Amino acid sequence: MTETVTSEEGTGETHATPKPEKEHDWLHRLIGDWDFTGECFMGTDQPPMKSTGEFTVRSIGGLWVQCEGISDALNGTPVPSVMTLGYDPQKGRFVGSFVAACMTRLWIYEGSFNAARNELTLETKGPSFADDGTLVPYQDVIAIESDDHWTLNSRAPGEDGGWFEFMTAHYRRKK
Repeated sequence: MTETVTSEEGTGETHATPKPEKEHDWLHRLIGDWDFTGECFMGTDQPPMKSTGEFTVRSIGGLWVQCEGISDALNGTPVPSVMTLGYDPQKGRFVGSFVAACMTRLWIYEGSFNAARNELTLETKGPSFADDGTLVPYQDVIAIESDDHWTLNSRAPGEDGGWFEFMTAHYRRKK
């Protein structure tokens, strides 16, 4: 299948429609309806915040997945969120985005597999926990544990120069 793209000069250029690659197949393992439980650590002197919710992952043309979630919040108001993930063969990297109703930031992802290809590390930048107006690196790590279970771990730079894991969520396929 090809598509015709008209350039500014008015000539039609024919481009082949992209075909899903093995990286897209990995993302497709996330497709389905999921229940999740999570814990978020907001400080060493505070107990973890626990959350639950539902997550639905759909394919967009075999090249992208769209992940829509709804989770509970401390004040009882549901928090919807949307994540998109795809693979950019020109960059040789995964790309994506994340938004949630509890924040105004658009998180932009770029990432890659670990050597075993069982974890996808998505890198992004966001506001520092110090709330000083600076942006710092963050990582979201997706690990497929089985066909019916995957995890998402979020981490930020720690005071010791390593990564501090502040959020863990477990996604289990609905039966």
